[in-house]
Amino acid sequence: MDTGFATFEKVVPSFEVWDASHLAVGRLVAVNGETILGWAALSPVSSRCVYGGVAEVSVYIGQGNRGQGVGKMLMQQLIFESEKAGLWTLQSGIFPENEGSVELHLKMGFRFIGKRERVGKRDNVWKDNLLFERRSTVVGVD
Repeated sequence: MDTGFATFEKVVPSFEVWDASHLAVGRLVAVNGETILGWAALSPVSSRCVYGGVAEVSVYIGQGNRGQGVGKMLMQQLIFESEKAGLWTLQSGIFPENEGSVELHLKMGFRFIGKRERVGKRDNVWKDNLLFERRSTVVGVD
């Protein structure tokens, strides 16, 4: 949150707010002993039933833990759990300057869909958002 590269949010929400906005499946935390290295979770993209198999990915790696495979490990498990739960599409919105996240998503089979220009403000500065999508090869293939 502090870097401004990962989210529009600036204040950590209460657990109750966070819990209500995320799916029960795919809540992952990477730890080393007592230290949290990173986490990943899924959010619904719409309340419409036609999008019931589509979720938005949130993945955050602690600043001192980047480039060590934590993101890859979390994403692999997140993809596995999402498919086990019947999700057929995962999507992510990433700030262009978050090059590590862009690289991770591409390595994990996401493809670039497009760019939303000046979609929101952070610190009174308009930010673009890159859209990435991963379509399952095992769920929703009928």
